[in-house]
Amino acid sequence: MNKTLLLIICDFLLLNLLALTRWEKAEPQRPLDTPAPTAVSAAAAPAVNADMVELMRVSLEDEKAAREQLASQLSGTQGTLTEREKALSQLEQQKQQLQGALSSTTAAAKELEKKYSEATNEAFLSKEQLAKMQRELEERRAEAERQKAEIAKAERANAEARQRIESLNVAVKVAEQEKQLLGQNLTEAKQQIEVERQERAKVQEQTTQLAQGVGQLAEKSTQLTKEIRDNRPINPNTLFAEFLSNRVQLHVTTRRPGLFSPSVKDKDSQTVLVTDGSRVYALAHLSDTPFSLQWENPPNYDLIAGQLTHGSFRAPVGELRFLNADPRVIVVPLDDSMAALMGAKVYKLATEPFKFPSVVLVRADDGRYGETHFRIDANRRGYVKIDNRISTRLFGEIAPKRGDLVFAQTGDLIGIMVNNDYCAVLGDFSAAQTLPAGENVAQKNTDAIFRDLSNRWLRLDTSLQ
Repeated sequence: MNKTLLLIICDFLLLNLLALTRWEKAEPQRPLDTPAPTAVSAAAAPAVNADMVELMRVSLEDEKAAREQLASQLSGTQGTLTEREKALSQLEQQKQQLQGALSSTTAAAKELEKKYSEATNEAFLSKEQLAKMQRELEERRAEAERQKAEIAKAERANAEARQRIESLNVAVKVAEQEKQLLGQNLTEAKQQIEVERQERAKVQEQTTQLAQGVGQLAEKSTQLTKEIRDNRPINPNTLFAEFLSNRVQLHVTTRRPGLFSPSVKDKDSQTVLVTDGSRVYALAHLSDTPFSLQWENPPNYDLIAGQLTHGSFRAPVGELRFLNADPRVIVVPLDDSMAALMGAKVYKLATEPFKFPSVVLVRADDGRYGETHFRIDANRRGYVKIDNRISTRLFGEIAPKRGDLVFAQTGDLIGIMVNNDYCAVLGDFSAAQTLPAGENVAQKNTDAIFRDLSNRWLRLDTSLQ
């Protein structure tokens, strides 16, 4: 709704409200002696209504004029809008025409760009072909120069070859002359060679005779050297020093069942390696091990273990052999390869143990050694009696003791002391009993083995026990 029309309506309503309101009810009553003002108010009412009507008429005319003006403006605006729509339609047509022209121009530009690209590629290919042709030309020029150089080189070589041929021709002529001279010299040399061959045959015959004489002399010298060495006793100091550097430690551990817990024993001893010519053994006395033959009821061991040590090398014990010669003598067999790895000297058994009147005793446990006499006992074959007199002990010389090693003065091993008086002379290493090493050896009935060994020991002569 128009603001002007709304304002007019509001004014009209306000005037009607003012005209129709009975103001006399709102005013306080006046005295009866003043009626004149009441008459005046009644006469003035038509005049007020007339003013209001006039005011409304003026307002309506103004509103009508305003509406006519608005209608005129609206008509002008519609005309302007129609013109603008026509101009917009013309602009749209021009836009479509321009878009068509732009599409044509774009297609032409793409075609020109394609032609340009093709032309550029052709120009690039032409440049590559030109560069390739230039490279081929340079290569052909270089090849031509190289061939020219080779031709020159071949010409020089040809000239040198001709010179060599001429030189060879001269050399051939000189060689032919030399050949003739060599033929003459060869004939003379053959004659001289024949003479020298005859002389050489004579010299060779004499040399053979001399060589035979020298060989016989060397053989006799070797025999003489061996005989001198065998008949010359070794100093006990030298023998003991050799023993110290070649001794081997034997460690044996045993275990047998006990009443409350297993009984475990171990023992260490010092010994040497010895061979009978077929195999290597480590030699020990029964007292150097945890074993004993003085049992009424020998125990049944469930573990027997041991090892041999020399330097930093250790070899396990596979079995223990109790010899037929004496049940107290024990040997531990070793393979030749194991003995070689151990690096200790392997002593030989003395082939002539009674050649010298004295022997050398070596006690490994306390490092004592010394030379002492011995006697052969005809009633106890396989044993020799070592001098164990009180005078020997009083004068500070070594007294024999069981487990001592007995060496001949040649350095070979005779045997081992089985007690304080007798030495078992070792000739072979045949075993009376073999005790395996390892776990669960009780299954091998070790009690029966030691019972047999104890009986063998008790059957010996009292002086040998």
